Amino acid sequence: MEIVKIVAFAFIALSIVFLLHNSGKSVLAVQVSTVVGMLIFLFMISKITAVLQLLQQLALKANIDFVYLNTIFKILGIAYLATFCAEICRDAGEGSIAKHVEFAGKILILVLSIPILMAVLQSILKIM
Repeated sequence: MEIVKIVAFAFIALSIVFLLHNSGKSVLAVQVSTVVGMLIFLFMISKITAVLQLLQQLALKANIDFVYLNTIFKILGIAYLATFCAEICRDAGEGSIAKHVEFAGKILILVLSIPILMAVLQSILKIM
């Protein structure tokens, strides 16, 4: 079970981060927390790749334009990266920067979603 490995790794890392915070080494605790997050992400890359390949195959079978699928992948990437960065900022005690990162992510998602929204509206107009 891979989740057991991830949870065990996270709990060990949490213990280390907690000890570092209590010993007054908050900067090092944030760095450990960031590295742990990156390692968990790297561990999950193969799973993410498998899901993306499956979605591409389904889109090909359903005759869906790859432009829309790529846009959705970009939107998901922005959402995950913005959340990851915001959580790191919060761990470092910078809630204000975290809010700005989340805001920027939302704006970028909105900008990327405009072509999809336009295609949906055009489809609705064709039906009418």
